[in-house]
Amino acid sequence: MKILGLTGSIGMGKSTLARMAGRMRIPVFDADAAVHHLLAKGGRAVGPVAALFPDALTDGAIDRKILGRLVFGQSDRLQALEAVLHPMVHQDRDRFLARQRRSGKELAILDVPLLLEKDGWKKCDRVMVVTAPAFVQAARVLRRPGMDQARLANIRKAQMPEQTKRRLADFVIHTGLNKGSTLRMALRAVTLTKISVGKARCVKLSWIRKQLV
Repeated sequence: MKILGLTGSIGMGKSTLARMAGRMRIPVFDADAAVHHLLAKGGRAVGPVAALFPDALTDGAIDRKILGRLVFGQSDRLQALEAVLHPMVHQDRDRFLARQRRSGKELAILDVPLLLEKDGWKKCDRVMVVTAPAFVQAARVLRRPGMDQARLANIRKAQMPEQTKRRLADFVIHTGLNKGSTLRMALRAVTLTKISVGKARCVKLSWIRKQLV
């Protein structure tokens, strides 16, 4: 089974690509959804996260908005949170991949916001990055409740630069044109990912990452 990584900055259209994959009957692991489940009432991460950030606990669940305010811009707090959440998300991801292999799937997609920033890309045969012009990104993000220009600017600063993500990707999927064009690019990425990929790609990607540090 081949694994295609899906990632992109905020407002670039990652959710749109994931929905397209679903319509193509390609199984998708949604890391954000996994985190939601972990932090919901009864989730495995509620206790450990509440121990670190008791103010974020509300009615037996972790309030993500409160949690976000507590860790945003605080690298030590963010690292402590990631040390709890990432291993759990990785367990869910590995169980997902095992299920797809058992069911004989030819391809699976890992939808992970920090796929390139962390080591998630190493699980993938190929990686596609969704992108759009900055003004399109801003228009999409600013429609979200509680979002403003200052907050968007801070998020952009905290994320990997767009140019770097594009350089690291095997496929760059543009979502600022039209859905038909986006779908054609996604289909090409899916088709090419099903072709065997040798070790040379992983070595090359590792070398590029080192040059960008």
